[in-house]
Amino acid sequence: MLRELHIRDILLIDRLELDFSAGLNVLTGETGAGKSILLDCLGFVLGWRGRAELVRSGAEQGEVTAVFDLPSGHPAHEVLQELGIEATDELILRRVNRNDGRKTAWINDRRASGEVLRNLSETLVELHGQHDDRGLLNPRGHRQLLDAFAGIDLSVLRALWAARRDAAKALREAELRLEQARAEEEFLRHAVKELGDFAPEPGEDERLDTARRTMQAAERIREDVARAAQALGPDGAEGAMLDANRWLEGAAERAEGRLDGAISALSRALIELGEAASGVDDALQDMDFDPHELETTEERLFALRALARKHDVVPDDLATLADELRDRLTAIDAGAEDLARLQDAVAKAERDYTAEAARIHAERQAAAKRLDAAMAAELAPLKMERAVFETRVLAAEPGPDGTDSVAFTVATNPGAPAGPLDKIASGGELSRFLLALKVSLARGNDALTLIFDEIDRGVGGATADAVGRRLARLADTAQVLVVTHSPQVAALGSTHFRVAKQVEGGMTTSRVEALGSAERVDEIARMLSGEQITDVARDAARSLIG
Repeated sequence: MLRELHIRDILLIDRLELDFSAGLNVLTGETGAGKSILLDCLGFVLGWRGRAELVRSGAEQGEVTAVFDLPSGHPAHEVLQELGIEATDELILRRVNRNDGRKTAWINDRRASGEVLRNLSETLVELHGQHDDRGLLNPRGHRQLLDAFAGIDLSVLRALWAARRDAAKALREAELRLEQARAEEEFLRHAVKELGDFAPEPGEDERLDTARRTMQAAERIREDVARAAQALGPDGAEGAMLDANRWLEGAAERAEGRLDGAISALSRALIELGEAASGVDDALQDMDFDPHELETTEERLFALRALARKHDVVPDDLATLADELRDRLTAIDAGAEDLARLQDAVAKAERDYTAEAARIHAERQAAAKRLDAAMAAELAPLKMERAVFETRVLAAEPGPDGTDSVAFTVATNPGAPAGPLDKIASGGELSRFLLALKVSLARGNDALTLIFDEIDRGVGGATADAVGRRLARLADTAQVLVVTHSPQVAALGSTHFRVAKQVEGGMTTSRVEALGSAERVDEIARMLSGEQITDVARDAARSLIG
């Protein structure tokens, strides 16, 4: 609910503070007094696009502040949360317009853009007038309005639409995979057989390469190692040292101990020589390989690397590649069965969605008849009993909200062609159509502040009274602000503001004042009789106020 509106140095207003109430708030005044300026100011702080020049002549900047009460659960809380602004039970919007054209806005003292203000305003205020293009005249919103009128819950339908979409996507992806797999089926079967026959193993490349290098190295040095073994053996150093040892031992008895050291050293040397000879023999045995084994190893190694190059992978990935190719081949073999399962899932999702969409369609058809009947009942007191309002539920492309589009159409006279509201109805007729439609669509607990700008223009008498009573009915469940020239409408207001011009010091300004009981009688009397207020007019005003 709009609680306060503060305006400073905007157009003809120098200083103004207004306190609004729940229920029906009416603004009256003579033509040209500046009633539309208040709506311009409110539109400015809400981010709506309007007049380019707003700053009062002679001022450096103009400023508008609007204070809203936000009860728990108000849609504005969700918008504020998305913006990262702490939501309380009070919302303060402030916007400044400098005389150089720059505009700055704040939401609860946090800077905000005009676009953010406009998004937030959609949860706060709804404007209706002869040129309404934000709400009821926008065909794109008619289905949503009808659904709200009928209390239709679309959650199941939207879930079924998502399931239908996901099932169709899964089928398309499976068909594409199968098509791609079948295009390379011949290659896959050859590659799987080739890799299966070869049976590559992880780490095989390194093992083969090490074995090959070992055998190649052994082939090159074995001859030298064999010569060393011969030189160390009985025909070489070992035989010579044994002979020397035997000769020394034979002479030792006569050497009187002089050969004992030499014999001991030679014995130790023979032990070391034996170990060396044993090591050389062991090495020769390790180097003993079948030349055919080297050839086989090289052939396997070269074939492994050639296969890796062919498939553009490293040799160690060949085993994994073989598994992947086998899986793709299995997918082809099982593809038909998988497609059949996915096709069944798509068909079931389609049936479920179609059935729910048909149920929603029937609900909308029934709701359309109820809305048309409600409109007929509302239009008659508004002196439009000959007009025919029709809610058309038309076929549309399937979507998350069903298979319907909705259009509000009207024929102003029986037999005349029906068409969109804004194309068929005249200005005065359109105002009454919009009022009747808003009353018919109202479901109570409306979070929006509803503004009607001279929606009663061109009507009077009983028709004006009918307009006022419908505005008052809306005000039972929502805050309503109405700019009116009709005394019948003004008399039903719970809060009454009078807008007037005044000239002081050669400067024209607009002032707005809340009226007390006596002042209200005089204002409605003026609206009835004109500038000269008579006692008869006052009595008539009191009668209207009741």
